[in-house]
Amino acid sequence: MAFPKASGYSNLNSGNFSPVIYSKKVQKALRKASVVESVTNTDYSGEIANFGDSVKIIKEPDITITTYERGTALATQDLTDADFTMVVDQANYFQFAIDDIEEAHSHVSFGDLASDRAGYKLRDTFDAEVLGYLSGWKTPSSWARRSASGDINGTKADTNAGNDEMLAANKLDITDFGGSDLGNAGEVTSIPIAVGGGAGGITSPLAILNRIARQMDQANVDTDGRWVVIDPVFAEVLMDESSKLINADFGGGDELRNGRLPGTLRGFSIYKSNNLPYEGSGAGVALSTGSETNFGVMVAGHASAVATAQQIAKTETFRSPTTFADVVRGMSLYGRKILRPEALFTANYNLA
Repeated sequence: MAFPKASGYSNLNSGNFSPVIYSKKVQKALRKASVVESVTNTDYSGEIANFGDSVKIIKEPDITITTYERGTALATQDLTDADFTMVVDQANYFQFAIDDIEEAHSHVSFGDLASDRAGYKLRDTFDAEVLGYLSGWKTPSSWARRSASGDINGTKADTNAGNDEMLAANKLDITDFGGSDLGNAGEVTSIPIAVGGGAGGITSPLAILNRIARQMDQANVDTDGRWVVIDPVFAEVLMDESSKLINADFGGGDELRNGRLPGTLRGFSIYKSNNLPYEGSGAGVALSTGSETNFGVMVAGHASAVATAQQIAKTETFRSPTTFADVVRGMSLYGRKILRPEALFTANYNLA
């Protein structure tokens, strides 16, 4: 763009004296925090190698305790060897080319920039897909419930679980807090949330966390290792609940890292993510009666509840067979499995 000039001024009329300068400082795209690595266990990562591999996981046998009286003939219990399977059925890839002439004349290294971005995009895709899976959803680009038998990864860890591998009693909705379901047979009604709660099922975020903590206690879920993942809408109302929560943000050395908020709340480590499932326009749509078409999903669990097994199967650079360019490509291979559905909870919610 030529520098502006006064009316009638004709010296160096085209303005070509002003050069175009290309900065070597590249503006990188904004990046979302990844939380899946922090809330799942990776005990089986070393056991996968190829797409389609399956890992058979043996369940701990249960033991029957019997009352003993003098002279009782002891009965020997047969141990069970029940198992379930995790299938490595997820793979994503990237591929791009850097032309020799473009590389020679460029003032920045597009190869390095693109490789860095590709690594982030693979990680973000993994994060969104796994968060959706452990929340009972699929297809991050167009969220849908995992409700078909084909949505089951391998075999269920609990035969009482649905096709989403989760327990129905652990999926909270408005009826769990005194509200009324809107009646759509295909979807439950979300919980309207507000500071301090209210009438007609309007509930405070802390009350939801309290309910999940209580149900975890009743299911004998260990207190160490509990976590919850929330989106910015839930986090905002949660912060409005108490000035102590806000003050925790300024606690010095316990700053936000990888989506985790400082400290713990009701025994949960709290993570914030934009990769959680949602329906319609999400949780930000304010409806005091709840909604079945616009809501967000929060998920809570224990470190032992879900396993992930991830590796970069291949990353390679080769010469293009059709032009003078280096081609860079890579593939991410991973599996994920709900191991303990009794230690996994979700809640649909929206603003009241």
